[in-house]
Amino acid sequence: MKDFTQLADLAAERLGGKVLAANDDFFAPKENLLKDSKPVFVPGKFTSRGKWMDGWESRRRRTPGHDWCIIRLGLPGIVRGVVVDTSFFTGNFPERFSLEGCDLADAPPKNEKKKLSSANLNWVQIAPETALKGDSQNLFPVKNDSRFTHLRLKIYPDGGVARLRVHGEAVPDAGRVPRGAIDLAAVENGGSVVVSSDQFYGAPRNLLMPYAAKNMGDGWETKRRRGPGHDWVILKLGVPGAIRRIEVNTAHFKGNFPESCSLETCHAKDATVADLRSESHSWSELLPRTKLKANSRHIFRALQNVAAATHVRFHIYPDGGVSRLRLYGRAEHATDESAQLKKFNGFSKAKAKKALIDCCGSKRWAGQMAARMPVASVPALLQAADDLWKQLTRADWLEAFQHHPPIGGKRAKAKQSSAAKKWSAGEQAASRQASAEALAALAVENLAYAEKFGYVFLICAMGKTSEEILNSLRERMSNSPEDELNIAAEEQRKITRLRLEKLLKP
Repeated sequence: MKDFTQLADLAAERLGGKVLAANDDFFAPKENLLKDSKPVFVPGKFTSRGKWMDGWESRRRRTPGHDWCIIRLGLPGIVRGVVVDTSFFTGNFPERFSLEGCDLADAPPKNEKKKLSSANLNWVQIAPETALKGDSQNLFPVKNDSRFTHLRLKIYPDGGVARLRVHGEAVPDAGRVPRGAIDLAAVENGGSVVVSSDQFYGAPRNLLMPYAAKNMGDGWETKRRRGPGHDWVILKLGVPGAIRRIEVNTAHFKGNFPESCSLETCHAKDATVADLRSESHSWSELLPRTKLKANSRHIFRALQNVAAATHVRFHIYPDGGVSRLRLYGRAEHATDESAQLKKFNGFSKAKAKKALIDCCGSKRWAGQMAARMPVASVPALLQAADDLWKQLTRADWLEAFQHHPPIGGKRAKAKQSSAAKKWSAGEQAASRQASAEALAALAVENLAYAEKFGYVFLICAMGKTSEEILNSLRERMSNSPEDELNIAAEEQRKITRLRLEKLLKP
């Protein structure tokens, strides 16, 4: 989603977000940072310490350093963007800020404060030290796919911030998903908005919030439609599954509720926004067009023989407002998740390390992964794999690269076990069906690549043709050694993820 502010605020107080600690909040308390309300300014209002401000404000720093606060996210997840709101802070806003995150698995975990204060805790940079503007909404997109439970906001050197909004996608611990019926679309279960036709009066993300709507502004509401057609919103289920019960709540909407609604589903795990919006995309009707009432909770029960879904398209006719949408059902892969965890956690650490080396090739990575056993969930395992890989050294990465044969070439020189050779053959299946001329061209380009960069050309080849691989190889030949190493490392991460998923199959 290009506009990250359409995603849920993972740090919101109403979702359980909390400011745990700050080194200084002399002028205004740290708790103001996450208040749901917009900041206000009251001229002439003072406290015994100075001017009353609606935000977090530290005293003027007279020594080197910076100020900070630590936040527990209400919904652990992936941060897609942050808003550092300095409203009404004009001569006293920080010059710069930075943001870091960590994943303590559970939130709140046992011994939370002790863990957060540990010198050994790995804080990951989310936003580098960046300039701020005073009395402004400072928006910063984030490119980091790691899951976080806690954040550390740093301001340089001191000053005041009115609000912090942390927009992203909730990533629940799959090992804790209940076996019974759950709200598959709920924001706390990872549900999110893909796209909508209109949101003039109220954001569609409000449909997924766990708390009751407090007024009309706390729901999804479109403008009055003056032409043909109707409004709609496409949602991604946080937990794919079969929907058995639908609740459409029009609370607070009395003279502006939709005349009727309908719901469609599809199972398209890797679909793009363009795919889902395409007229040719296949949607299945789950709820036919049905009349709605004002200010009412509508329940549609006992839906039978329903296929599992990853996305839904909710239609309202012709326009209006809906406060909440609940889609109850059972998780699609609950039993698979249990079997996968049982298989992996059943390995001895020695056996796990050997299998993990087949997945990646780095002994250090495999050892650190095995040391984390037993794992609480499959998503936690996969996230740990990504995080540990990014923390390795260049030497570790090169060690992993040595476990791969040249694309389309012979496997004799690669340091692979029989399992890894089997996986490698499957990943390169499409490229191995190439013509003799294409394979010869790949061999020549592979040699040139190895001579320039010192290691085998690496690409996640699953499903790619020899022509696609050859084009990527030629394009990457112009990269600098530093850029190419990072690209190759990212391709290795993708390959490792694929192999881990194969390893976990019961």
